[in-house]
Amino acid sequence: MKKFLIIAAGTLALLSAGAAVAGDAAAGKAKAAMCAACHGPTGVSVNPLWPSLAGQQEAYLAKQITAFRDGTRSDPLMAPMAAALSDADIADLAAFYAAQSCK
Repeated sequence: MKKFLIIAAGTLALLSAGAAVAGDAAAGKAKAAMCAACHGPTGVSVNPLWPSLAGQQEAYLAKQITAFRDGTRSDPLMAPMAAALSDADIADLAAFYAAQSCK
């Protein structure tokens, strides 16, 4: 029974984390215009200096963009780009890029 409760609690935590990230991919597409210069219009970068965002996990993308915005992850190019993003903006951008094909 104890093992079941631990598994159930872990599953609930994962589901809750995913729900907090869920954004609107269509809204994210409109917000992604400023990202396209470096990461490409669909998140596939043509420059090895900038990572491709397409196809990454939504929760991962949201976590990293939030870290740039909040200053827990530092990059001189990304910090100013992320500084004005709201939590909703970040969720929408993450949803958009997660839905894109990495090819």
